[in-house]
Amino acid sequence: MPDPKIPPHDLEAEKSLLGALLIDKDAIVKVVEFLRPEHFYRESHGDIYGSILSLYEKGEPADLITVTSALKRGKRLEEVGGASYLSELTEAVPTSSHVEHYGKMVHDNAIKRELIGVSSRIAESGFNEQISVEELLDKAESSLFSVSQARSRFAFAHIKQSLEEAFDRLDELHKNPEALGGIPTGFKTLDERMGGLQKSNMIVLAARPSLGKTSFAVNIAQHVAIEHKIPVGIFSLETSREQLVHRMLAAQADLDSWKLSTGRLDEGDFKKLGEAMGILAEAPIFIDDTPALSVMEIRTRGRRLQMEHKIKLLVVDYMQLARSRNLENRVQEVSEISQALKNLARELDIPVLAISQLSRAVEARGEPRPQLSDLRESGSIEQDADIVMFLYREDPDDRENINLFVAKHRNGPTGEFPLHFRGDRTKFYESDTSRER
Repeated sequence: MPDPKIPPHDLEAEKSLLGALLIDKDAIVKVVEFLRPEHFYRESHGDIYGSILSLYEKGEPADLITVTSALKRGKRLEEVGGASYLSELTEAVPTSSHVEHYGKMVHDNAIKRELIGVSSRIAESGFNEQISVEELLDKAESSLFSVSQARSRFAFAHIKQSLEEAFDRLDELHKNPEALGGIPTGFKTLDERMGGLQKSNMIVLAARPSLGKTSFAVNIAQHVAIEHKIPVGIFSLETSREQLVHRMLAAQADLDSWKLSTGRLDEGDFKKLGEAMGILAEAPIFIDDTPALSVMEIRTRGRRLQMEHKIKLLVVDYMQLARSRNLENRVQEVSEISQALKNLARELDIPVLAISQLSRAVEARGEPRPQLSDLRESGSIEQDADIVMFLYREDPDDRENINLFVAKHRNGPTGEFPLHFRGDRTKFYESDTSRER
């Protein structure tokens, strides 16, 4: 039985891995995606692997001669055991056929050591009376999430890698002009303007009450999940799950929501309803209607949702109903909420669509079109958001015609275009015309 005080490791696996890499210059491609120098228990083994990795990144072959030379130039050859030790490693295995297996053994032991370190830090924090249980739970889950998500990530990525990824995306868009760089919303003009909902972006949708903010966000979520089979998570802090599903059914079946509420449905309505229920039942939509969630809880549940269901879009309705640790100053609290949602978008690498209330200033001003300064209770929302969209009516008495105004777009054009809103069906339709700003 291994000594519990000695961290998990397997020096023989490390030697076999390095030996396989030294006798076969092409074997590195099987482990380079998940194995880093710091995964090795013995530091000298990490140095040897680092030299092999460096040669690979330069496009140079890595073998006994070139690795020995590289370590010698870096004045680390003697520290790793000299040329004789490298030669000894090449004799550790007859072939490189099991290199990936050896790599996973080294990697798994590194993860175990990292988990032991995380556990120790969590236990130490548990004795700190200044840390609340909520903070402790968030810290624990965040640490574990980081271990699971960052297995193959470097803290710094060379620009070459980012350029290659950017070129691949541009090449795909060039070959298919109809394709979008992000997730389609279902509204053609909006998609053309934004290129779809982009990864890591926080998109804020704001309006005064009763203008269809939730309906518009839910319409997007339904389109994403139903038409593109993309998993979507919804935090409904204002509306119950039952009410939200009721709206989805009305929109999907294209039925009067009043009929659904009263049950006054004819045979044709029942047929539509049955078809809508079948479609929605298969849609990868996940709803959490817990009221007054803290930003920590949203973050924790969002991470779990991505791990379990691979969500690609998160909707928060609405952000001012979330809680933060700062309960004394409302402006600071909303700022914390806004920053937390932006950080979550970056952490999960998915778009976060956050619904926001507008202040009454827009009504007092007499000008129907909102301004960025009208975002309620915090200027931080404007600063954190990559995109800010407003819904508004030019004519307060016109219940069906609503404008969508893209007031901020960090990486593209702003502007507005008209929408048609059927409140009885909780559904938005795009009009034929739009105007640039």
